[in-house]
Amino acid sequence: MPEETAGTAEKALYFVLGAFVGAVAALLLAPRSGEETRRMIASKTREGADYLTARGKEAADKAAGYFDRGKETLQHQRDQLSAALEAGKQAYREEKDKAKT
Repeated sequence: MPEETAGTAEKALYFVLGAFVGAVAALLLAPRSGEETRRMIASKTREGADYLTARGKEAADKAAGYFDRGKETLQHQRDQLSAALEAGKQAYREEKDKAKT
C-alpha cells in the first residue's frame, strides 16, 4: 500500500474515532434520562460497529481484487517467459540442424 494511501486511511480512522468519542461525550452530557442515554449510546455503538464492518469488508474485497490482478499479471509474465524460452530452444534446434547439413 503506498504511503499516501496508508496516511489517508490512518487519518480517516482517527477522524471516525474522534467523531465517535465526541458523540459519546455529547450524549453523556446531554439533558436526557439515563435510560434514554444508554439506549442512544447502544444504538450509536451498533451503527459504528456496522459502519466499521462494512468498511472492513470493502477493504477486504479491494485487497482480494489487487491480489487477483497480481496473480493474473504474474501468470501472464510466466506465459511470456515460457514462450520466449520455447522460441529460443526452437531457434537453437533449427540452427543446429542447419549446421549438421
